[in-house]
Amino acid sequence: MHLGWRLACAAISSAAVLNGGTFAAVKIENTKYSQYGNVVKLTNGIVDVMVTTDFGPRIIYYGFCGGPNILGELPKTEAVKTEFGEWHPYGGHRLWAAPEAMPRSYWPDNDPVQVEVMGDSSVKLTPPLEKGTGIQKRITVTMSRTGTGVTVLHEITNKNVWPVELACWALTIMNGGGTTIFPQEPFKPHGEVLLPARPLALWNYTDMTDPRWTFGKKFVLLRTDAARDFPQKIGAAVKAGWAAYLREGILFIKRFPYHEGASYPDFGCNFETFTKGTFMEVESLGPLVKLEPDKTVTHVEKWFLFKDCKAGDSEESLSAAIEPLLESAK
Repeated sequence: MHLGWRLACAAISSAAVLNGGTFAAVKIENTKYSQYGNVVKLTNGIVDVMVTTDFGPRIIYYGFCGGPNILGELPKTEAVKTEFGEWHPYGGHRLWAAPEAMPRSYWPDNDPVQVEVMGDSSVKLTPPLEKGTGIQKRITVTMSRTGTGVTVLHEITNKNVWPVELACWALTIMNGGGTTIFPQEPFKPHGEVLLPARPLALWNYTDMTDPRWTFGKKFVLLRTDAARDFPQKIGAAVKAGWAAYLREGILFIKRFPYHEGASYPDFGCNFETFTKGTFMEVESLGPLVKLEPDKTVTHVEKWFLFKDCKAGDSEESLSAAIEPLLESAK
């Protein structure tokens, strides 16, 4: 058992005891999950979150207690071969540094992760330093005492002796069979506003005639389709600061910031989504920064889950279903 895991065991045991005369609302424990081996599990009795510790880290499970996982799980056999070694997507949620580059983005994160329990509702996970890139990553997961809220703090520290330009890039692989939803800018008629509202980034393989896309007045939708095993991707400046994924009546919402005037990767994107077959990623990005040696940049997402989201077949019904939930997802 590696040192980080032993330290976590002691910390988790102390976090589970009485807190100010009452039991902590969030329980943190060591367990094993599926093919992923050792994980840290956080639960508040409403939702569970599990994070891998034998590799990654990956937030590999997020769902209602006893319910399906909204996050995608991939077999370990899936791999990308690089000059650094084999990188595995694994599934779930991870932290990368944008812009994407080969092999820098694909540093293999296959080694054990140091675990530190912070207070009685947070876990900090620190993988080994990426020796080939000089980048140190960390993810801290904090569960709300009630409800479904989870806060994910992403940190990147530059351990090189020179500055590096990068952005935090938070990528979430979703359980297939659903639809990504992100908002259009508020509609305003021609003549009322003269300047464009936001950039939209397209990749060479983006086909806007693909039936997986719906470009509506209020939302852009991207669906998974097992019969279409070729990729689609789009990026945008989502100033409203949210995106969602709807699967079998369960709505996942992630909130993330947009900093007016900041420089973002990929022609100004703080949000991107990608699909291929049943694979789907819902991604947020922080601003590009010139990160000096030993300095750290952070990026925060807030997650929420909702049951029985009846989206209907029209943009009007989708709007009626989602907008009240967005008000409570803060």
